[in-house]
Amino acid sequence: MSKITLRQAAAWCGGRIDEKYAEVTFLGANNDSRKLLPGQLFVALTDIRDGHEFIGAAFKKGAAAALCTHCDGDYPAIVVEDTRIALGQIAAEERKRLGMQVVGVTGSVGKSTTKEMIACVLEGDYIVSKTPANFNNDIGMPMAILAMPEDTQVAVLEMGMNHAGEISYLTKIARPDTAVIINVGTMHIEHLGSREGILRAKLEILEGLAKDGKVYFNGDNDLLWQYHERASRPIMYFGAKNDQCDVHGSQVVEKDGHISFRVTYGEETFALEIPVEGLHYVPDALAAVSVGMAMGVTKENICSRLRNFRNMEGRQEIFETKGLTIIKDCYNAGPESMEAALAVLGKRSGRRIAVLGDMLELGSCTQAEHYRVGRIAAENADIVYAYGPNSQRVVSGAITGGMPDKRLGAFEDRQKLVQMLRQIARPGDVLLFKGSNGMHMELVLEQFLKDET
Repeated sequence: MSKITLRQAAAWCGGRIDEKYAEVTFLGANNDSRKLLPGQLFVALTDIRDGHEFIGAAFKKGAAAALCTHCDGDYPAIVVEDTRIALGQIAAEERKRLGMQVVGVTGSVGKSTTKEMIACVLEGDYIVSKTPANFNNDIGMPMAILAMPEDTQVAVLEMGMNHAGEISYLTKIARPDTAVIINVGTMHIEHLGSREGILRAKLEILEGLAKDGKVYFNGDNDLLWQYHERASRPIMYFGAKNDQCDVHGSQVVEKDGHISFRVTYGEETFALEIPVEGLHYVPDALAAVSVGMAMGVTKENICSRLRNFRNMEGRQEIFETKGLTIIKDCYNAGPESMEAALAVLGKRSGRRIAVLGDMLELGSCTQAEHYRVGRIAAENADIVYAYGPNSQRVVSGAITGGMPDKRLGAFEDRQKLVQMLRQIARPGDVLLFKGSNGMHMELVLEQFLKDET
């Protein structure tokens, strides 16, 4: 990352500074005083808690300066009307200054894995930076840009959203040269009303795209495929189910914790193998192939790099402990990703236990989708334990799917769920832990594995 002076940053965001601090520099930014690193700019957001209350703590941790709406003392600061907007403005100018190529990735589910696979494919040919976990919103993505090394050649940026207009804001900061939409599902339908509303929100990524920028859509997704009829710029489609896609995957095989398939890219055709489980990873990989080959990465390098791919923590981590096989997929959940995770569980040998937290932000679809997931769980698991206010709907769906009551449980108390898991689990079992971020399924897993004292 590069050093930015307060004078420079203030000019970028229209802020005010005390001239005696004008040449103070900072390296990166952070809005959490507990996680702030020495030399960073502390961003005092006014959200659930007023970040100005933590400016003192931030300086004790070694903050170089504060980005704030007012100063209550004598310290290096950039004073602005809105710290969130100012952070975005500073990041937008830093993105221009660094001059790297930007690949923007969005979608209802799978965008983090797609981002990781694209970065994996490009690393070795380029100096690559990417957004870390959870840094895909109006605070995280700008902070990720400000943390990027001076010599970054390609930035792979994940763009998430809950409401209309949020990706529009992000794309105008990132100004991508390449835009990837991996799918349009039902995540966040509570705020956007319909899948068509979600599609419109995802398409906002094109607003900041360079005039000659490249666009890659998943052709297996119905709404994305239909969009080409009204698109104003060329779209390259990738997919495994739709043989009209420009980049096509075929002969897909799942075996021994890997997926393998053949890729057809123009006149090129080659075999690809990736150490992940589940057919839902095929479009993610095809997106990475599409971007990589367009940016000059050879098929040999693409195959070699994806063969050694490792996903981010919390996304389908599979490990063995205490005689149990654990599938930790706790990062987030929606109907599509829940169905995919249950399909992975269903192909495992041994007694299969699905531990499913609520799916959030589904609005009027909440009851129906939890019921539907319960029915899917009954087809893929031997025992289903649901956790959260909608847990009874999951159980009802599982009963309709033919699962007997004695293999089901609905819990709203985490400790009671953990106690039941400890009573029922035995060596040889396979346990899937999956749920929305807000359900903190990683804590359920942590408590379950913790030695009792």
